[in-house]
Amino acid sequence: MDVQYHEEYVKNPRGVQLFTCGWLPASSSPKALVFLCHGYGMECSDFMRACGIKLATAGYGVFGIDYEGHGKSMGARCYIQKFENLVADCDRFFKSICAMEDYRNKSRFLYGESMGGAVALLLHRKDPTFWDGAVLVAPMCKISEKVKPHPVVITLLTQVEEIIPKWKIVPTKDVIDSAFKDPVKREKIRKNKLIYQDKPRLKTALELLRTSMDVEDSLSEVRMPFFILHGEADTVTDPEVSRALYQRAASTDKTIKLYPGMWHGLTAGEPDENVELVFSDIVAWLDERSRHWKPEERVRPPSEPEKKVHQLAPTKITRVASSGGTEGPVPTQGRPQRRGSFLCGLGGRPQQQQCRM
Repeated sequence: MDVQYHEEYVKNPRGVQLFTCGWLPASSSPKALVFLCHGYGMECSDFMRACGIKLATAGYGVFGIDYEGHGKSMGARCYIQKFENLVADCDRFFKSICAMEDYRNKSRFLYGESMGGAVALLLHRKDPTFWDGAVLVAPMCKISEKVKPHPVVITLLTQVEEIIPKWKIVPTKDVIDSAFKDPVKREKIRKNKLIYQDKPRLKTALELLRTSMDVEDSLSEVRMPFFILHGEADTVTDPEVSRALYQRAASTDKTIKLYPGMWHGLTAGEPDENVELVFSDIVAWLDERSRHWKPEERVRPPSEPEKKVHQLAPTKITRVASSGGTEGPVPTQGRPQRRGSFLCGLGGRPQQQQCRM
């Protein structure tokens, strides 16, 4: 199937040029809209290109934006002065797409990976009735107790954050090594110059910590339909944080799948057969919930479908074998030890290109 790709820059209220891009089915109107929220230090045009093409090939209109300071967007590299600014930029751009005449009656879904999961949840909190659902891949929605900094450390860093906000003084491990399993894909990602691979900046680290704690405190306020996907062998974001979201969210339509043996980079760092399995699950979930909305239905809050309830008991979270095998309950004991930094738990005229699949 032919996929049409476009990109352009938009300016945020702070005067910063932000890079945006999109993938559309070339020969048909998209059956629904999907908005990409990338992870910390990542970007959309290259790192999430395969995701955009796969979803567009499945019939979806896919749109992404590089956060300020990320990827091809302007701003100090990977410097997050206020996380709420990042969320507001996404909110403004995504809604500008939804407001286009051809898209007003389409279902609209958020897609967040890692830190992008926190962005998606905060977009939902900003406008609880706007989004029709979210796909959350290894989301940063809670700081694991195993890596949460000591309160004394947080206090000391907070006292100097306005003095040296951009200093790259926060120690962290090499996330790429522990996030992406396939060695060939791992090296390709490492060579992507748009991906930030330096030490985190002080204020960025504190903003991510505060955001994660804020999101954790409001998990019970999540009401939109969502689908969580998490690698059981993920050592970057603890699958237990996804369990917490699933168990505490008020949503009546919620699903979680844990993939044994898979790492953090489910959609970009696993062997091809695992990536295909993950995207097959994502497309199936989106297909079940995509619909055409009548204009009058968009005036009032959309109701969650009563028949699409996937309530799983805490000890019965769906486990999906990476080889496509049988499903079974996930044990709560004997998990791989988690390690790492709290950071990771956490225009002009469009240019057109054709991508043939």
